Amino acid sequence: MKLLLRNIRLPLANFALEVDAEITHKVVALFGPSGSGKTSLLDLLAGLRRAPEAFISLDGQVLTDTAAGVEIPTRHRRIGYVPQDGALFPHLAVRENLLYGCNGKPPTDDGCSLTFEHVTEVLEIQPLLDRGIGRLSGGEKQRIALARALLSSPRLLLLDEPMTGLDFNLKGRVIEYLRRIRDEFKVPMVYVTHHLEEVFALCEELLVIERGRVVGHGLPQDLFVVSNEPTYRLKRANPE
Repeated sequence: MKLLLRNIRLPLANFALEVDAEITHKVVALFGPSGSGKTSLLDLLAGLRRAPEAFISLDGQVLTDTAAGVEIPTRHRRIGYVPQDGALFPHLAVRENLLYGCNGKPPTDDGCSLTFEHVTEVLEIQPLLDRGIGRLSGGEKQRIALARALLSSPRLLLLDEPMTGLDFNLKGRVIEYLRRIRDEFKVPMVYVTHHLEEVFALCEELLVIERGRVVGHGLPQDLFVVSNEPTYRLKRANPE
């Protein structure tokens, strides 16, 4: 993956989001405290929000270029988005929620690994297909949300704090499913979190964001010292 984020400036309530970075690894984390601008950056990537100034390109395709008046609509970006709450439809069964991700028709095996059967098998949700959303656990809901996003055949998956509300054991299981997505389907991910355990367990590249600014960018092990507790501390600032 090559994701260019250039000259991004988006005014927020208490500060401006300002990002200039080039991302080259398959799984990148946006790490920082709550309210630092991470979700706002995801919204810009997905095309759900517009900035006065921004240039965004993914693998050579320009998605946003405010200087040139380019803004690719969300539906044409082929980007899957899993928000914090999963945004599942409570009035639909699991199967119908999943089919919504692929416009009502299961993808067929045309050489792509993102078929209905393959995705539901890898995420172990086939026994849940006829169940109502209200009868699912937190971990099951997250897997359904992930599967629905994958069934849209995305070239990039955006995950906004997918571990929110899960206990320790469930977090470990969801991390394993995310590793399967990374390794089995080869879909690049931008992963928002403020927990470094998740970064080290899953991500290859890291942007540290504080009050809208990138204060560190690199490999997780190069940016943070891990002690035995475990606790973490930023080794050095590396503004983009």
